[in-house]
Amino acid sequence: METFLGLDYPTWWFLVVGGLFSGYAILDGFDFGAGAWHLFFKEEQSRRIALNAVGPVWDGNEVWLVIGGGALFAGFPVMYATLFSSLYIPFMLFLVFIIFRAVSIEFRGKEEMLWWRKLWDIGYSVSSIMMAFLLGVVLGNVLQGVAIGENYSYHGQGFFEFLNPYAIMTGFTALTLFMMHGAIYLLLKTEGRLFAQLTLLSKKGMIFFMVFFGITTLYTLLYIPHLSDDFKRNPILFAVPLLTFLSIANVPRLANKKKYATAFFFSSLTISLLLVLAAIELYPTLLISSIDSAYNIDIYNAASSTKSMQIMLIMVAIGAPLVLGYTLFVYRTFKGKVKLDETSY
Repeated sequence: METFLGLDYPTWWFLVVGGLFSGYAILDGFDFGAGAWHLFFKEEQSRRIALNAVGPVWDGNEVWLVIGGGALFAGFPVMYATLFSSLYIPFMLFLVFIIFRAVSIEFRGKEEMLWWRKLWDIGYSVSSIMMAFLLGVVLGNVLQGVAIGENYSYHGQGFFEFLNPYAIMTGFTALTLFMMHGAIYLLLKTEGRLFAQLTLLSKKGMIFFMVFFGITTLYTLLYIPHLSDDFKRNPILFAVPLLTFLSIANVPRLANKKKYATAFFFSSLTISLLLVLAAIELYPTLLISSIDSAYNIDIYNAASSTKSMQIMLIMVAIGAPLVLGYTLFVYRTFKGKVKLDETSY
C-alpha cells in the first residue's frame, strides 16, 4: 500500500476525520454546554446575554460537523453507510434537535410575549442537552460495538438497543463535559450578576463531569477490556491517559484562580485528549462488530481508493487552513464581553 511521510493513506484520512470531529466537539461543545445551562438563568437579561455569547458563532461551529461528515463519507464510505444505518435513530434525533435549536435561537426574540420567549428558551435548552447526550451515546456504541453481521448489515434486535448502559453513561459524561466547557466559555463572555452565578454553576459542572467520567472509566476498564488492549501492548501509550487526567485536573485549578481563558484552553484540550484516547482504543478499527470480530469495519476494508484519498488530501491541505482561518477571524472579531444592543437576539 502506498504511503505518504511514513503513513498509509487510510491512516492519514483517519487522522483527518478525527481532527475535524475534534474541532467540532470543541467548538459546538461549548454551545451545547451554554444551552444546557440556559434554563438556570431566571432573568430575561441574563438569558439574552448568555444567548448572545454564542449567537455570532454557533452556526459557524456547525460547519465543522458538515465537513467532518463529508470527510467520513469521502474517505470511509462503508463506515459512513454502516454507522448511519446501524444508529439511525440517534442520528435522526440529533438532526431533529439541531434544527429545533436553530429555530429556537432565531425565533426567541421575534415576539415580546413572555410565554413565547419561555417556549423557545425551553426548546433551545432541551435541544442543546439532547444533542450533547446523543453524541455521547453514539460514541459509546462505537466504542462498545454494534451488532454488525455479514456484508456490514445491522442485526440489532430492539428499537432502543442504542440506549444500552455504557452508551447512556458515555452520553451523560459527554453532556457534563460540555456543560463544564460551556460554563467556562460563558465566564469569558459575561460580567456582573450572571458572571457570579456562572462561577457557582461552573463548579457544579466540574464536579458532575468528574463523577461521570470516573464511573464511565471504571466501567470501561471492568466490562469493556478490549479498549485497553493497545495500552497493554504499548505501555508508552499510557502517556495519553496521564495527560488527560492532568488536563482535567487543571480546569478547576485554573478556574479557582480566575484564569478562565487558560481553563477554557484546558477544557478544550481535555475534549481533544478524550477523543485521542478513543482513537487509540479503536485504531485501525472504525466500527466494532459485537457479533464477530470478522465483521469489524476498519480503515482498510472501509476506505476509498488510494487515488481518491490522495486527491482529497490535497483538497484538505488547501481547505482546512481556510476554515481554520475563518474560525479564528470570527472569534477575534467577537471577542470580549457581551454587550446587548438593538441587533442582539
